[in-house]
Amino acid sequence: MYTVPDLLEVNAKSRILRDRNKLLIIGKCIELEHPEILKEFIDSSYGVLGLCPEAIHVNMAGFKLIGILARGKYEEVSVLTVDGSMHCIQLHWMLEEVFKAMNLDGRVRRRHFVIYKGELKEVSVRDVKISRFLYKVNNLASRPTCEKTIDAVNEGASS
Repeated sequence: MYTVPDLLEVNAKSRILRDRNKLLIIGKCIELEHPEILKEFIDSSYGVLGLCPEAIHVNMAGFKLIGILARGKYEEVSVLTVDGSMHCIQLHWMLEEVFKAMNLDGRVRRRHFVIYKGELKEVSVRDVKISRFLYKVNNLASRPTCEKTIDAVNEGASS
């Protein structure tokens, strides 16, 4: 059913990664649900690895990613998930944690992508970091200038 190699099942120096300078970690369901968007990344020479954080703990994925990054030379590491998944958001947080643990800021570019209503959207590193802290999100959302926007988003969001 799936053809994208699983993050946890590939060798850290796998031949599918050796000639790539960009790495993309995807939520596994992207391959089936949004193959056209995934194809854009594959056509742009990303080495693609999948993982379902609903089935695998994010700590295992992060440790494996550290092993891959320590053994390869990457210019960019990105994550692509569906937006709104309580499981997939962990992949974005994992990437931030890996970059912090490995002190990769300024040495390797990182990007966060989500698919929202069938469209590819890029999310800033700042916003991924903020999303980990509910109190910060609460303070931002409570500002009068944000309330109308948040209400509109909530009306369009699926449960």
